Amino acid sequence: MDQPTRTTATARVYSIFCLGHSMCAVAVRTRVAINEFARKLRAFPATSFDTTEEIRRFLAGTPVDEASLAPYLTWDRQHYTRNLIDRTDLYELIAICWEVGQFSSVHNHRDQNCWMAAPIGKLVVENFSVGFQDIEAGNCRLEASNRVELTVENPCAVDPREPVHRVVNPREFNQRAVSLHVYSRPFDTCVVYSPEQGTCGEIQLHYNTMYGKTVPSSQ
Repeated sequence: MDQPTRTTATARVYSIFCLGHSMCAVAVRTRVAINEFARKLRAFPATSFDTTEEIRRFLAGTPVDEASLAPYLTWDRQHYTRNLIDRTDLYELIAICWEVGQFSSVHNHRDQNCWMAAPIGKLVVENFSVGFQDIEAGNCRLEASNRVELTVENPCAVDPREPVHRVVNPREFNQRAVSLHVYSRPFDTCVVYSPEQGTCGEIQLHYNTMYGKTVPSSQ
């Protein structure tokens, strides 16, 4: 993996950022059950998902109770797991479970908005700027941009202007982590990148569980 660039507390330079710095410093609010969280999320109008701040504020003000997530959490020592909690035409809500040392590929979100929170543990999001990409040829040039720590106090939104990133559960944190992701609108493919090799390509996305039930592995 590339060496991470310096961490900064200046929100304006985050590719994945926490708008309203003062909100990031407040005490953690009373946690709500995941079903209540999903109910509140469903009440937002479509326009709330067109920009990043309103849903980011919702995540900051509505931290999720850890115990209520139990029916949706699965763990795999070989790879992080994607667990669908709720999905509409407007968004999908996913819990991703990270064992110590696991990380995602560098990827994009198909030009859709994304918000993340970490109700369990903490994670690091590493951001990249794209110099160029040719998906058909499978070539790209990326440069490490910046990084931000994702915690329950610091939910973040992917910056639509620079959306390529990866999520890491560093070994030095020495704890499992769970991140909640809200994607609007839902997508089932994305582009993954290798900054080291200068390659990129499209992959199909899969769930490990849907609504608390295991998804059979494709043969």
